[in-house]
Amino acid sequence: MQQDTMGDVIGELRASPGRRVFGIGVLSILGLLLLRMGLSGGTGTWLDGLVLVLGIGALWAGWIMYRATERSLVLTEEELRDSTGTVLARLDDIRGVDRGTFAFKPSNGFLLRTETRQPRLWQPGLYWRTGRRIGVGGITRAAESKALADLIAIKLAERAAVDAD
Repeated sequence: MQQDTMGDVIGELRASPGRRVFGIGVLSILGLLLLRMGLSGGTGTWLDGLVLVLGIGALWAGWIMYRATERSLVLTEEELRDSTGTVLARLDDIRGVDRGTFAFKPSNGFLLRTETRQPRLWQPGLYWRTGRRIGVGGITRAAESKALADLIAIKLAERAAVDAD
């Protein structure tokens, strides 16, 4: 186990390097192709401007994903947070973990349900949070995501056992 400034680290989840390169690359290539189409359109209509705006938006999304996937998620005894210190959820606030096939979750990830509503937060490819739901995953490895979800489920089961006594 590692020791950091916020407590003992139980588990950590990072973006897969290959998926990270692929995701950022696809967004960047899409942006460049859209920019090329908009600039070489030659008709000068509003559609050319729209294509340029979409190209810039795709490049911006690639940059945001690049920055977001530099982070990792860290599970401690008290909370799930990212490597910058942003707390996604405290463990005593988590109500359940959903890894089901039909759960509204990121690919290769899982969904956390919390007791209290949280402000919206989004780090493309790593996690999103809206209301009482937190989606973890995206361009992470499926095995690492499953292991982190299992660790959270174990912590919730331990809490339920202590509460039952």
